[in-house]
Amino acid sequence: MKPNSLVLHNAKIYTLDDILPKASALAIQNGAIVALGETPAILAEFADQAVCEDMHSQIVIPGLTDAHIHLQHFALSLQKINCETATQLECIQKVSERAQNTQPGTWILGHGWNQNNWAEGFGNAKLLDQVSPNNPVYLTAKSLHAGWANTAAMRLAHLTAGTPDPEGGKFSRDAEGNLSGILFESAMEVINHAMPPPTPAEIENAILAAFPILWRMGLTGVHDFDRRTCFSALQAIHLDKKLKLRVIKSIPLEDLPSAVALGLRTGFGDDFLRIGSIKAFADGALGPHTAAMFQSYEDDPENRGILFLDAEELYEHGKQAVEQGLSLAVHAIGDRAIHEVLEAFAQLRQLEAGQASGAAFRLRHRIEHVQVIHADDAHRLADLDIIASMQPIHATSDMRMADRYWGGRSALSYAWRTQLKHNARLAFGSDAPVESPNPFWGIHAAVTRQRQDGSPGVPGWYPSQRLTVLEALQGFTSGAAYAAGMENRLGRLSPGYLADLLVLDTDPFTCRSEQLYAIQPLATMVNGEWVWRI
Repeated sequence: MKPNSLVLHNAKIYTLDDILPKASALAIQNGAIVALGETPAILAEFADQAVCEDMHSQIVIPGLTDAHIHLQHFALSLQKINCETATQLECIQKVSERAQNTQPGTWILGHGWNQNNWAEGFGNAKLLDQVSPNNPVYLTAKSLHAGWANTAAMRLAHLTAGTPDPEGGKFSRDAEGNLSGILFESAMEVINHAMPPPTPAEIENAILAAFPILWRMGLTGVHDFDRRTCFSALQAIHLDKKLKLRVIKSIPLEDLPSAVALGLRTGFGDDFLRIGSIKAFADGALGPHTAAMFQSYEDDPENRGILFLDAEELYEHGKQAVEQGLSLAVHAIGDRAIHEVLEAFAQLRQLEAGQASGAAFRLRHRIEHVQVIHADDAHRLADLDIIASMQPIHATSDMRMADRYWGGRSALSYAWRTQLKHNARLAFGSDAPVESPNPFWGIHAAVTRQRQDGSPGVPGWYPSQRLTVLEALQGFTSGAAYAAGMENRLGRLSPGYLADLLVLDTDPFTCRSEQLYAIQPLATMVNGEWVWRI
């Protein structure tokens, strides 16, 4: 028997490869697929050389990749209070329960609140003080673009009524000018700096503990957008031969000078850990009204959001990156932010085209989120060959907010079909811990434009933007692989491709669309190894 050889047979395999869309057997050797076809032929060729597993007609598809996740944040969030509650009172009660079982002075952390779902709207520090007077409390919003702190937390951060708003952020204040406890955008960093940071060992252990959760959901790879502490932890895990999830690792914009000085390039690394893009932020988010818009928010006539980087500033940063061979991934949610980013990318493409080698023009630049685009800009991602890195679950989570705050502009929000019609490339993710990283929840949202409870009803929210099951799956497979520069070995089941695959309990191509979110992997394979099985 050859080492590391395996045959899966009597399966219903969807390869996502146009040349051979379906098969009933495949052979794997040393972590890669060496053959696909029908069971009799594959068994005849490989049965005497490999371990053979009868799949009993189970469904097999390629492994799925979350093309936008905050891996460290997600891993640590598993230890925090879940603040995604139906009412504000329920959230406060959870804080009260945690405080009763926490040593005085120890930080209490939570994540997931959304004031748009609460009748009272935003909370304040006094509400948290009442249930946790002896512990600093800090709860991040679902969007990760706002935070909620109690008085003890603000005291440790040396915040007072006289503290000015930072550039790119804001401290919410009451009628008397006192801090309310709600912080927006860059203002959140003040609290972050006051908290004791997790140790490298704590980060590593949290990430390792998150792997089985991600495998169980069907993820075999992620594109991570956390910072250097996450990268350090991933390197340590990889050196210890425990990294069994493929990770494309972004570099934050503030570390661009260091990356250039070191000579790092997009694509450096191996098939488990490699350098992705330089991550920059052009604006904020929908929920806290900080996404940069051409026109004001429907409920706030004086507010057009916050633009962090305009086209000129982004071009200057991008020029450094491109000349070093580093692609850009730019967070842009509002239509004005997306326009500014596209203007910068247009200039960068001219720069790339003028370079002697021409190789830089192949950089896989991305816009992260693309949540609401102006009609005049809808075609430009395709024209400039910019990847639309989007999160389908955002559409169903945010649809009521989008209608309330953007009104008719929502017709071009979360507009996946529009991008496909213009021939843009889609890469799908979750933005976890903003949303669940369960890719089948994202596939359900992309296909139905409905929440899991069926709202807003058939045929879904702006149904013209719905995708087919195949198109949705491609966003989590071939689209994510292309964004990673790994489309020649990831994203489908074909000879020569890495053996990352899922065994499912339900056929996504034949089940009712409303059942897609409930699909459960029965087993997950990475690099030819079963990393999780029921």
